[in-house]
Amino acid sequence: MSITEKSAPSKVTDPISIRSRKMPVLLGSLALFSVVVFIVLGPSGTATFRISQPSDVWQVPNLVLPAKAMGVLVSVICVGLAYLAWSQTQKTGKIAKWVVMTFAVVFVVGLMVWIIGGTTTQNITLVGLFTGAMLITTPLVFGSMSGVLSERSGVVNIAIEGQLLAGAFTAALVASITHNAFAGLFAAALAGVLVSLLLALFSIKYVVNQIIVGVVLNVLVSGLTGFLFEKIMKTKVDGVTIYNQPAHLPNLPIPLLSEIPIIGPTLFRQSIIGYFMLILVAALWFGLFRTRWGLRVRAVGEHPKAADTVGINVNRTRVLNVLAGGAVAGVGGAYFTLVAVSSFSKDMTGGLGFIALAALIFGRWNPIGAALAALLFGVAGNLQSILSLAGTPIDGQFLAMLPYALTILAVSGFVGKAMAPAADGEPYIKE
Repeated sequence: MSITEKSAPSKVTDPISIRSRKMPVLLGSLALFSVVVFIVLGPSGTATFRISQPSDVWQVPNLVLPAKAMGVLVSVICVGLAYLAWSQTQKTGKIAKWVVMTFAVVFVVGLMVWIIGGTTTQNITLVGLFTGAMLITTPLVFGSMSGVLSERSGVVNIAIEGQLLAGAFTAALVASITHNAFAGLFAAALAGVLVSLLLALFSIKYVVNQIIVGVVLNVLVSGLTGFLFEKIMKTKVDGVTIYNQPAHLPNLPIPLLSEIPIIGPTLFRQSIIGYFMLILVAALWFGLFRTRWGLRVRAVGEHPKAADTVGINVNRTRVLNVLAGGAVAGVGGAYFTLVAVSSFSKDMTGGLGFIALAALIFGRWNPIGAALAALLFGVAGNLQSILSLAGTPIDGQFLAMLPYALTILAVSGFVGKAMAPAADGEPYIKE
C-alpha cells in the first residue's frame, strides 16, 4: 500500500465529530429563536425586576429594561456566540466552556425580559421568585442528594418519591403526638431509612431488579400513607384532628447575611432544615471527591470487582450508602409538613421524587450540579405560578416544561455526556 493510500481520509464518519457538531447546532437554533421571538415578536414595553422589598434594610433600585432593545442586544450576542462556537468546532473540535455558559446566561436574561415585558403588569419581584422557589427546591435537593449517595455506589434509587412521602407522613404524625418538631424530624429520617432498607434488602441481597423494586416501594408507601391518613390522621377529638397538627420549625434569620438583597431572604432566612441542606451539599461534594470514603464509594459504583480486589466490601458499602440516602430523603420529606405546609395530605409530594431524579441526571451525579439543577426546577415551578398571576400570554405548562426539555438535552448529549456511574443498577455477586 502506498503512502498516499495510507494517508487517505477515511469515509467512515467520526462519532466524535458528530457529537462536536451538536452544540453549534443547538446554539444556532436558539440564536435563530431569539431573533424571531425577541425581536420580531418581542413586546414593545418594559420589563421591571423588583430587587428589594419595602421592609429590607438595604434598598436597591428596580431594574427597568426596555424589552425591544434588550431583545436586539441579546439576539446579536447569541448569534455572535453561536458563530464563535461553530468556528471553534471547525478549528479544534471543541468549544470553550465560557462560550456555552455566556450564551446560556444571555439567553435566559433575554427570555425573562421577553416574558415579563409581555405580561399585563410588566414587573416581577425577584425576592419572591427565589424565596418561593426554595419551597420546591429544598425537598428536591434532599431527594437528589439521596440519589447521589445511592447511585454513586451503584444502586439505582427510583424510590426517592416513597422516601420523601414516608418522611412527610412520619414527621407530621410524630410531631403531632409529641408536640416536638425535632422528634418529628428524627422520625422522618428513620422512616426514610426503613424504605431504603427494603430497597437495599431486595436489590442488593436478593438481586431483584432495582428499578422494579423502587417503583413497587413508591406504590407501597403511597398506599400505606394514604390508608393511615384516612384511619388515623382524620380522627377528630372535640372536632380537632389532633394527629395532623404537627409542631412547626421556625425560620432562623442570620444577622446581616439575611439582609443582603435577594441572596439574604433566599439562603439566610431558612429553617434548620434549609441550613442543613446547604451544609449537606457542600459536605457531600467534599466527601465524594476529596476523601478516602468518597474514593471508595466511587470505586464501588464504577468498578465493583476492582474495588473488591483491593479489600473494599462492595455490598456493605452499597447498603450503607442506600440507608444514608434514605435518611437524607426522609429529612427532605419532613420539610413538607414541618416547614412548608404544617400538615399532611395524601400524596402531598406530588411527584417531586421523580423530579429529583431528573435533577440528579441533569447535574451529572454531582452534588453541586444536582443542587443547581434542583434550583432550576424550583425557579421554573414558582415562575409558572407568578407569571400566571401577572397575566402572561404564555401558557404556564410551557414554562413548566422547560427544565424537563433541558434534562432531555442533557441526557441526549447536546450539552455534554451525562453518564451514570458504570456499575449503576448492576448487582454485584462475589465469586
